[in-house]
Amino acid sequence: MNRILLIVLLILTLASCHSTRHIQTAVVNTDSVKTITVVEPPKEDTAAIIRENFGKLQAQHISFTTFSGEMDIDYQDGEGKKINVNANLRMYKDSVIWIRISGIFNMEGLRMYITKDSVKILNKQDKVYTERSVAFLQELTDLPLSLTSLQDLLVGNPVFIDSSISSFSRGNNTISLFCVSQFFKNLLTLDGDTHQMQSAKLDDTDDQRNRTCFLGYDDYKSNAGVTFPTKRTIRVSEKKQLDIKLEYKKFNFNEELNFPFSVPKNYKHN
Repeated sequence: MNRILLIVLLILTLASCHSTRHIQTAVVNTDSVKTITVVEPPKEDTAAIIRENFGKLQAQHISFTTFSGEMDIDYQDGEGKKINVNANLRMYKDSVIWIRISGIFNMEGLRMYITKDSVKILNKQDKVYTERSVAFLQELTDLPLSLTSLQDLLVGNPVFIDSSISSFSRGNNTISLFCVSQFFKNLLTLDGDTHQMQSAKLDDTDDQRNRTCFLGYDDYKSNAGVTFPTKRTIRVSEKKQLDIKLEYKKFNFNEELNFPFSVPKNYKHN
């Protein structure tokens, strides 16, 4: 009897060295002995989970040649100044962003023409023309934006994230991916079913700065086979605070567009 018991215990010990997702219970009855062995479930493969979810995020990437949209913009700065305007947006991938901003009664106030190198602005109310380098975008938004990253932000693609994701976490039907990029620590939260972006929490990698940014994505709609977040929230905080809400009323992809921009002779150059 003792020899049989030892053989059974040996088999159970060897079995415990192999991973399984089920709890296994073995009971050996003798006149005086009852033995129970429990095998713990295996740990998750973190790297595989990150690869899988980052791949699904990349599959959501919006590719386009041209994009146009009409949207409402609510803007509030750190001093409490509020502005509500309408904007007509046109973009050619990696080439130009054209924006027409109008207020009450659809009266045009500003027109912007942004390329990789420059930002050109027509102030139609005051008849002033301004031309700056693309670094002007960073001054306006307090974010390290280029033409490409601004286009991604406007079209609803993730920004300031790459494949160097170091960890993940799960929430209530969500999954969050964390990475450290050149400028930010980025916590990107995705819908657990669709893997569409819900939000991104950005914290500056420079410990000397206290810059944070929240990007929100909501109300996804489809057009021409593209699923697009029509509502956005942008909140930037450092020395000053900036709050922007965008709501697209219309959007179209890959239509033929023009980008009219000319400086009238009577405009003052700033």
